[in-house]
Amino acid sequence: MPQSSKRGQIMPASPIRKLVPLANKAKAKGTIVYHLNIGQPDIKTPEVAMAALRAIDRDVLEYSPSDGILSLRNKLVEYYDRFDINVTVDDIIVTTGGSEAVLFAFMACLDPGDEIIVPEPAYANYTAFAMSAGAVIKPLLCSIESGFALPPVEEFEKLITPRTKAIMICNPNNPTGYLYTRQEMDQISALVKKYDLYLFSDEVYREFCYTGAP
Repeated sequence: MPQSSKRGQIMPASPIRKLVPLANKAKAKGTIVYHLNIGQPDIKTPEVAMAALRAIDRDVLEYSPSDGILSLRNKLVEYYDRFDINVTVDDIIVTTGGSEAVLFAFMACLDPGDEIIVPEPAYANYTAFAMSAGAVIKPLLCSIESGFALPPVEEFEKLITPRTKAIMICNPNNPTGYLYTRQEMDQISALVKKYDLYLFSDEVYREFCYTGAP
């Protein structure tokens, strides 16, 4: 019987998903389980979005363009323009979720053996995405004493080798919730320019803003 690929055999299971069967067994026994392993949205979907879905009057839903529906890409251009980030529709690709976007970015930019510096704690599946591209995660620990702020630039530089190709950040951070300061972002920007590195920025939580009580 054919074996799965070596890549498939070494791919780590998602630690987030590994907890699911254990939680299901506990629930089957009547235990109340509070899921902190999966970031499942529990806020009401905007009515304007639901109304748009209900208003669909089409018999055939064909494949969308490979780079995403043009009207959506135009809206994303307008979105970034609000923050003085100048992009065009040709700069934007729409993916099915953030994980696919990160995986595509790694596959497009990294070669086997390339290294990515990732401040930790970090989203656990970055490791699997890097392994899919043949790349290696180089973790840089952020301390709880500093509120999980980014370490000094000198700590990043200690990890930079001839194989270093990129730095990966998540802002606001998953799982710590830390929001990087303007000074930290300016320092990271200068660092990647100094060493000619890619900067991958996972900003999936940028619109989540909590004030006062949840």
